Amino acid sequence: MSTKVLEFERPIVELEGKIKELKHLSGGSQEMAAEIERLEQKARQLQRERFAKLSPWEQVQLAKHPDRPYTLDYLGEITTDFVELRGDRAFADDPAIVGGLCRLGERVVMVIGHQKGRNTKENLYRNFGMARPEGYRKAQRLMRLAEQFGHPVICFIDTAGAYPGIGAEERGQSEAIASSLELMSVLRVPTLSLVIGEGGSGGALAIGVTDRILMLEHAVYSVISPRGCASILWKDPEAEQAAAKQLRMTALDLKTLGICDEIIPEAVGGAHRGFTQTAAAVAETLTRHLDELFSLSVDALLAARYDKFRRIGHLERA
Repeated sequence: MSTKVLEFERPIVELEGKIKELKHLSGGSQEMAAEIERLEQKARQLQRERFAKLSPWEQVQLAKHPDRPYTLDYLGEITTDFVELRGDRAFADDPAIVGGLCRLGERVVMVIGHQKGRNTKENLYRNFGMARPEGYRKAQRLMRLAEQFGHPVICFIDTAGAYPGIGAEERGQSEAIASSLELMSVLRVPTLSLVIGEGGSGGALAIGVTDRILMLEHAVYSVISPRGCASILWKDPEAEQAAAKQLRMTALDLKTLGICDEIIPEAVGGAHRGFTQTAAAVAETLTRHLDELFSLSVDALLAARYDKFRRIGHLERA
C-alpha cells in the first residue's frame, strides 16, 4: 500500500498517528484509556464532517487515490470461483481490462473491469488501467459469451480513459469503443456497470452502456479529465480545479442529472479506509439490481435500456 496522504486527509491522519503513539506509550494503562477513547471519538467526528463536504476537486483526488480498491480487489472480496478469461482472439490480451466468470452469491455472472497496478511495475503491465483496442475486443468477446449462456454482465469502471498511443490508434481504438457501445445496447441479458474510481471519457463508456449505472460515493464520471478540459477551455492545465467543478462529475452530480441510478455509500474516509464495509454494500446493491432486472422479459429489458440512454442529455426549454 502507498503512504500518500491527501491534503484534506492530513489533520485526520495526524490525529490518528497521535492516537497510535498514545496506545503504544500507555502499555494498556487504564489511566490513559479515557483520553485515548476521547481522541478516537474526535477523529471519527472530524472524519465524518470533513468527508461530508468534499469539493469536486477533492472528490477527484479521492477517486484516484492509489490505495483505493480496484476491480480484482472487489472480485476477491464479493465473488467466488472467479475464472479469468484472457485474449481478444484477434491480436493479444490486454491486462488493463480483466474479465471472466464467477459467482455472486448463487448466481453465475460475467464480470469485466478496468484494472490498475499498485506499483510502477504493475502499472506498466496494466498500462495504468488505460485499455487498448484489444482490451475492448476482449470485453466484447466475454459479453457475447455471457449472452450465449444467459449470464448477466457486471462491469467495473475505473480508468482515466482509453489509451491514446499510436499503436492503439493503428489497431482501431475508436472502432473498438464504438463496437462495444453498439454491442452493449442490444445485449439480451441484464447488464450493470459500477464506477469504483475514475470514469474517464470513452474508455469508461465503452463498458458502461448498461441497464443500471451505479457509482461509489466518492467515484467520478465525466467526458474528459479535469486537466484535459482545463487545457482545452482555459489553455491552462493548472485550472483543473475549476474544470472539476464545471464538469459536474461527482456521484451526486450524476445522480441529480439522471445518469447514475444509485450511489453506493463508502466507509467513512473512502473505500480504502473501510474496504470490507464498502464491498459488502457493493455486493448487496449489485444483487438487488440483478434481482430486479431478471424479473423483466428480454424485450422489456431492451426497451428500458433504450429509453434510459435516450433520456440522458435531454434538455427542456424554459
